[in-house]
Amino acid sequence: MRVTPRAQLHSDRSGDPLDGLVNMFDIGLVLAVAFLLAALKSADLTELLTEKDVTVVRKTAAGQTIVVKRGDQVRTLKLSDAEASGTGSRLGSVFRLADGRLVYVTGR
Repeated sequence: MRVTPRAQLHSDRSGDPLDGLVNMFDIGLVLAVAFLLAALKSADLTELLTEKDVTVVRKTAAGQTIVVKRGDQVRTLKLSDAEASGTGSRLGSVFRLADGRLVYVTGR
């Protein structure tokens, strides 16, 4: 097949077929962030993104889990039903209020 000189004057209008993949990558990033936010919202953990200091207590069949966020650090503590024994000194007292909240009062 021969290309005529007149056909060589016209540029290719179809473009690069891989240009569409760049837009797909951007859409993938947006969807990943949206799924992350939806997962945090469904678990009622959006405070981890918005607040500076947060403590979340979760009760499950396996036990209690405490998630503590201070500044940019997030720590997860798993509590067990195992009993501990030993010697030491009293540091304070924990009181349960009428609304169910726990208050820790340090000893003097």
